[in-house]
Amino acid sequence: MTERHPRHTAPETIDPVLLAALPGLRAAGRARPLTAGTLAAARALGAAEVPTVADLARGGRIRVEEHTTASGVPLYVLSPPGGPARAAVLHIHGGGMVAGAARADLTLASDWVEQLGVTVVSPEYRLAPEHPFPAGADDCFAALGWTAERHATVVVAGVSAGGNLAAATALLARDRGGPALAGQLLVCPMLDDRTVPEPGEPPELHNTWDRWDNLFGWTALLGDARGTAGVSPYAAPARARVDGLPPAYLDVGSADVFLDEDVAYARRLWAAGVACELHVWAGGFHGFEFGVPDAPVSVAARRARTDWLRRLLDARQGEPERRA
Repeated sequence: MTERHPRHTAPETIDPVLLAALPGLRAAGRARPLTAGTLAAARALGAAEVPTVADLARGGRIRVEEHTTASGVPLYVLSPPGGPARAAVLHIHGGGMVAGAARADLTLASDWVEQLGVTVVSPEYRLAPEHPFPAGADDCFAALGWTAERHATVVVAGVSAGGNLAAATALLARDRGGPALAGQLLVCPMLDDRTVPEPGEPPELHNTWDRWDNLFGWTALLGDARGTAGVSPYAAPARARVDGLPPAYLDVGSADVFLDEDVAYARRLWAAGVACELHVWAGGFHGFEFGVPDAPVSVAARRARTDWLRRLLDARQGEPERRA
């Protein structure tokens, strides 16, 4: 099992601005920990917070279209309205493998459309437990194929479970001989099915996703295989060899349940000779920038991701861009 810091979700380790917001987030949030009995309510709560197409369009500054891959995966496509995009970002939503939606988690990605002139493609991948592995990974790889047919430069990005699927998509692209990726942007990615509670460990009140939630999400995805030697690296990228992957950006809060596995993944990328930028945001719990978007640490985290993506795309400037 990945070594972990035993106190990285204690109250004194949380950024003070984020800590002050936690009671309100807990009062408005789902029951803890997540279980089969509370999953439907958690999904309904999340669905009520998903932005509308009009929200995503930002008063006409972004063109929003709906498409479908040949295999039937629904896609939301956000593009600059005034001309061809310089690149595409395949952006994969979070939700612990069991919740979330294609229109969720797109605030920063929508900023990229406006600030960087990219197209964002967000797949409505199938969720566990109704659709266990490899359904979601297959859907995201199909979305990559659709995107790469239309754009010469593609970056894959994802948040939490979406970070897992983004990493898995990069692994699949490497092992299946393409499509080629320019980079992978992994935000607090959920990478290791072995990050589960110790016997008798209580739920963590100072996190928005803890090891008990993680146990539920991974079990929904993998069933009895969770934690065994037979788990596919495309399900749990922490188990994968990482040589030959595209440049990576990883970030995670220091109070995030995924801290140790994310830092370990970055270290393995470095050891394999893969360019990787890692940011550990002091005092950040899981998904802090979504729960408290105006906190200084949240603003800094969004800015750092955008800066990395801008530098990555600037380095590839001049490649011809295909359009359908």
